[in-house]
Amino acid sequence: MPQEHPAHEPEQDHETATALSEEIALFARHLRHEKARSEHTIRSYVGDLEELSAWMTARRLNGLEDLDRESLRGWLAQRHQRGLARSSVSRGIASVHTFCRWAVDNGRLDHDPAASVKGPKTGQHLPEVVNSTALSDMLDGLAAAAEQPAEDDRSAAMAARDWALVELLYATGARISEVVNLNDSDVDRSIKVITVTGKGNKQRRVPFGDRAEQALEVWRRRREVVATEKSGAAMFLGARGGRIDARVARRVVADALQAVPDTHASGPHSLRHSAATHLLDGGADLRSVQELLGHSTVATTQIYTHVSVERLKNAYAQAHPRA
Repeated sequence: MPQEHPAHEPEQDHETATALSEEIALFARHLRHEKARSEHTIRSYVGDLEELSAWMTARRLNGLEDLDRESLRGWLAQRHQRGLARSSVSRGIASVHTFCRWAVDNGRLDHDPAASVKGPKTGQHLPEVVNSTALSDMLDGLAAAAEQPAEDDRSAAMAARDWALVELLYATGARISEVVNLNDSDVDRSIKVITVTGKGNKQRRVPFGDRAEQALEVWRRRREVVATEKSGAAMFLGARGGRIDARVARRVVADALQAVPDTHASGPHSLRHSAATHLLDGGADLRSVQELLGHSTVATTQIYTHVSVERLKNAYAQAHPRA
């Protein structure tokens, strides 16, 4: 996969600079180099803040000295009036909260104008969970495709890669970014554990099962068919031999999930949600699932207990004679 180029930090251009351009550039550098945030997160924060900065400029509001509670509320009201989704409005609030705290910590603001700014309450979204039996049938289908004779070696290798990728995602509950960035040295087959690098460059060790081990072994044997000089130590490769692109990996998962009946699940996060829910349904404790998923707080993991309870209530309603 081509190396991801860091997002360009905003330049202080006299023709394009807006009210907060200089501060946004410094804030982006802080997120990238000090907080080790992902490029996706940085782009989201910077995009929100550049929109705020342009809004201030259009109203002849200058830099941080004019950034106050009222200007923030005015910008957020304008976003709401444009019909943005609640999640987008809430993300904008999170962006200005993080930015203002950084500005205070660095002596650029003497108080936090965003401290009392709150956003709309968002309804709790229960993740799409794939039935465990249907998910197993889908994975068995990928295994059969990987193990049967193919028209050519390259097609066989891609089938083995797809099986191993999807099997490992479900086995570990790892994020797609964590799996596509795996190197061969991150997989310890002797004890069936992978070492993934999650948010904030935090590493954790996650176990996987026998079926994932089998899938990885089939892929390991066929990897050399597509490997090139640019493959390096990457565990999963694209068709041209470089590290697999996250977009390609998402498409592999989406294609696999199309074979699952009665579900709207379509992406890698559905496999992560399903792995967590199935573990809790099987008796795993919440703290263990938190550690496996790499959540910083157990509160984030608790949504899966709601999913399990919801599934239990649905089963009760359908099966109990007095429901």
